[in-house]
Amino acid sequence: MKKMGKLAILSAVVAFTSFSCSSDSDKSAGEPGGGGDTGKTKYIITATTGAAGIADYLLTADDISTGSITTTGNGLEQDGSYRYYITNQNKFFSLLYGQGNPGAVTTYNLNTEGKLVKKSNFQAETVQVFAAVNKDILTIKVPRSGDASIASMYKIDAEKSLITGEAQHDTKKLAKNGERAFYTWATQVGDKVYMPYMSIKGDGVDNFGTVNPDSTWVAVYNYPELKLEKVIKDNRTSYLGAYFTNGLFQDENGDAYGFSGAIATSNSVLVSKKPSAIIKIKKGTTEFDQSYFFNVQEKSGGYKISATSYISKGKFLLLMYGNVGKNNGAAKLAIADVYNQTFTWVTNVPATLTSATSRYNITTEDGNSAVIGINTPEGNWIYTINGSTAVATKGMKVEGGQITAIAKLKY
Repeated sequence: MKKMGKLAILSAVVAFTSFSCSSDSDKSAGEPGGGGDTGKTKYIITATTGAAGIADYLLTADDISTGSITTTGNGLEQDGSYRYYITNQNKFFSLLYGQGNPGAVTTYNLNTEGKLVKKSNFQAETVQVFAAVNKDILTIKVPRSGDASIASMYKIDAEKSLITGEAQHDTKKLAKNGERAFYTWATQVGDKVYMPYMSIKGDGVDNFGTVNPDSTWVAVYNYPELKLEKVIKDNRTSYLGAYFTNGLFQDENGDAYGFSGAIATSNSVLVSKKPSAIIKIKKGTTEFDQSYFFNVQEKSGGYKISATSYISKGKFLLLMYGNVGKNNGAAKLAIADVYNQTFTWVTNVPATLTSATSRYNITTEDGNSAVIGINTPEGNWIYTINGSTAVATKGMKVEGGQITAIAKLKY
């Protein structure tokens, strides 16, 4: 790990460009938690219209179980071609993907009237990984080709919206196989940060291709120093997660479960020979549990995992690729119970899914169901999917744009 000399400059820029709104209603919102102590909550739904220069509209609603909402004449406009979102410390962060250039990090919360208000706005590096760790947002810029092989990690204080630390790691040295490591995501496990990665060529021709398709790696870093402590390895399936897709989750017991789509390619050809599966790291260990192997591909009838969201009590919502044995096809939804190693297809969902909010989902207050945005050729709705019954219930319709994220804040 190496401290960056430009950290002080970045922090100064952040301090200069951050601002707090000064309206009376905004002042009453309070810091650091947000809109006060009314005991109320509000949903944030982001939707994209596809209009040039506009990433998404931020819409708010008290109830997503019924009715409809529209982007027409409604919501807060997010500029740019693409935005990604995360919540921490009861704040909603909107990060602009800058296409390799620095992008805006915009922070919102709810005031005491439940109105979404902007709290800060500053420039930061465009990143490929972002995760909540303690009271921080950890972001990582990961090089994928060229001479540069240094991944830069930034710690953003979620309460103050300030960059407070930075570390660097050489992805070629991490891979140790002639390729380079590309982090798929970061997950807090206990007091550490576990970062699954895939091995990629990064040769400028077949950047995300690999000659190492059937191995699993998780880099373990301490926190907040972000010093590499160990790499956990396995060869029963492929890498965990995917580009921009989390594949490692910690449950309430402190165990971590890794999800592999087994979708590694070389020159655009699927070359993974191991099955799409779930593996486990027991609490307090830094090894994969060799007694645990959940062969999802076998139990699903040959389908591969595309993306994963945790519900609770060992229940996960899976997006599965629609074509058997392939990494393509219209997504299908399923519930995986990692404790009992059962796989159940979700019922009462549309026959054809254009897309779904695989990365930005929430769970219901009781922890029993996932709340997910589903976009179809016929329209776009928010669904609640029960983790025990695998039955979906249609809720609010979102008109004038496809759903890209769902979040929830208190005020």
